[in-house]
Amino acid sequence: MAMMLARRLGSAAAAAFLSALAVFLLMRAVPGDIVGQMLGQSGTDRSAEEALRAFFGLDRPMHAQFLDWLGRTLTGDLGRSWYQGRAVTAMIAEAFGVTLQLALFTLAVSTLIGVPLGMLAGIREGTRLDTAIQTFNLLGLSAPVFWIGLMLLVGASAFLGWSPPFIYRDFADDPGENLAIMLLPVISLAILQAAAYSQFVRGLMVAELRREHIRTAIAKGLTPREIYFKHALRNVLIPLTTFMGLILVQILGGVVVIESLFSLPGLGRLILSGLQGRDYPVVQGALLFVVLIAIGINLLVDLLYAVIDPRLRP
Repeated sequence: MAMMLARRLGSAAAAAFLSALAVFLLMRAVPGDIVGQMLGQSGTDRSAEEALRAFFGLDRPMHAQFLDWLGRTLTGDLGRSWYQGRAVTAMIAEAFGVTLQLALFTLAVSTLIGVPLGMLAGIREGTRLDTAIQTFNLLGLSAPVFWIGLMLLVGASAFLGWSPPFIYRDFADDPGENLAIMLLPVISLAILQAAAYSQFVRGLMVAELRREHIRTAIAKGLTPREIYFKHALRNVLIPLTTFMGLILVQILGGVVVIESLFSLPGLGRLILSGLQGRDYPVVQGALLFVVLIAIGINLLVDLLYAVIDPRLRP
């Protein structure tokens, strides 16, 4: 177990370094920079441009910029926003609470919807109920998240005469207002993830119900409840644990569009505003933070998978 943990930690460290390098290079690949935006179309003063580049450190070689940023990052210093002058770590801490709430709500809703639907479809394979659930899965997996969000906004406004508040209120300050703000964003993200859950669980259930030990349980006269929940679901939960981690990573990847669409001050909106302003420290810090969370989730899932299934231990 210790050797497996050491290998996983080594792989996570390598992935974190490569991710940091990719984030740094991708930001430099985006056309334009903060100097061009500050000088605008009238930026013909060469001395002013050189002074600004020196001020932001953009006149240094690329590798020197990267090593300097990486060294400060390893100490927990992500720099300061070039526009706001605030510490990037403080900005990420403020935004992460919103993103975390959105992600956990979405994970809970999609799990509560998708897993039962997948079980029903697997148990009733080939029936009209199975067809209906698979149709929902197909539509949910095909529709873009931003389109679902727009349709929910339009539908709620046109048919219900209601639209969510666009000024974010923390749950501790006003729970009712906070839940009203989170309702449509959570549904927008949860439809896709619930469909993914349902399709995945259906495939697991269909395969599990065809195994020999299930046939033996049926021959022994066990009740359907014992067969489905005690024997089939127990084996389904092992791969489902890994899939849940992947779902959470996908949710974090989808928050950029949803947070912008619904004016949620989370990490997605922070990254987008930083990209628009070419605020390198903000975008690099926030993206790296999201990547590290994804790496941490995958590492935790791998370890949990080994705990649940002893056969995977070396």
